[in-house]
Amino acid sequence: MKRKKYTRKVAAKRHKNTRKRANLRRIMVLAVLVLTLLGTGFFLKQKISYYYALYFNKTAHKKLKNSEREAARIQKIISENLDKTYGLDISHYQNKEDITWDSLSIGNKTIPLEFVVMRATMGNRNADKHFNDFWEQAKKHELIRGAYHFYRADEDPVRQANNFLENVKLEAGDLPPILDIEKIPRKKSKEKLVEDLKVWCKIVEETYGKKPIIYTYYHYYKDFLKGEFDDYPLWLANYNDVPTPSPDDHFDFWQFTENGIVHGINTKVDLDLYNGSLWSLKSLTLD
Repeated sequence: MKRKKYTRKVAAKRHKNTRKRANLRRIMVLAVLVLTLLGTGFFLKQKISYYYALYFNKTAHKKLKNSEREAARIQKIISENLDKTYGLDISHYQNKEDITWDSLSIGNKTIPLEFVVMRATMGNRNADKHFNDFWEQAKKHELIRGAYHFYRADEDPVRQANNFLENVKLEAGDLPPILDIEKIPRKKSKEKLVEDLKVWCKIVEETYGKKPIIYTYYHYYKDFLKGEFDDYPLWLANYNDVPTPSPDDHFDFWQFTENGIVHGINTKVDLDLYNGSLWSLKSLTLD
């Protein structure tokens, strides 16, 4: 076979092709670095803005203040969970005029509140007087909404479920129904209480096609409900200086204080975190 003559023209062409490939590699490496920096910046944006505001742009509520111990505990929980999603829950204990819906945030205004849960009904026949107004305001301001029923342990589970369904019309994008159980029955055994709670859940689940979220205090869950609602989303209240609401159980929501100070609200509220991202929270909502 005749050997191809290596000329200056061939050498220049090879050099040009080698340089093109090298430049392409540089561009690809640079693109990966830029995307990595953008992704890292997006991921750290919340942390950077939070810590900057904490040390250089700290704000104080005009009317509300916590003890140093409670303020430090809340700050610690938020600092350790900046990748989580935050919200609040309200009821008629908050006046309508106390809430400015378009500016709800915590962490020196760096962390927006993405969801709001409100009490809708209580027991066999009672309804929260502010529910309808709060419900519409939350939708108007594009917050993820949740409605809960305050369960009265000695009353009828069927009537309580019907009370909730008559007063609450959940829509796509809302959280599943929420059952708030925190009182010990006086006339029923533990076994009867669990049986009745399952009746309430079954009726409501058949209506909306999703298991209700169970809200309760950590010790109440441990003493009365543990092992009975393992496949239900769990929302635990624990106001102690702990890293999570339960040392043993998975949780979906954590109500970590009843002394929450929120930019945009002139009264203290319950603050909650969802144990995941905003995208994950949206995947939990009704279709």
